[in-house]
Amino acid sequence: EDKVTQPPGDVILTQGQTATLNCTFSTTSSDPNLFWYKQEVNSYPKFILRRSRYSADNSPEFVKDRFDAELKDSSVPLMIQDLHVCDSAVYYCALRPTSEFPTV
Repeated sequence: EDKVTQPPGDVILTQGQTATLNCTFSTTSSDPNLFWYKQEVNSYPKFILRRSRYSADNSPEFVKDRFDAELKDSSVPLMIQDLHVCDSAVYYCALRPTSEFPTV
């Protein structure tokens, strides 16, 4: 069974600090892809980054020196450095079990 868990509750920090948002997962996939998204009020979730065992991609809007995540065995914590007020949002972690797409 594939499963993603984020701890409940708010993370309260001040400008300039570093936030670490936790995400743990379990999967039977040998090459899971983990994603982080940011959702601001009255907006849709925006893709921040993707991590897998073999690759790491960030959206151009979310540069790696501020938004980064290291894929570990069962977690992929998101680190946001030098916090800005505009970083205030809901952050979602998501799992795609495999990087293989079905062929049409």
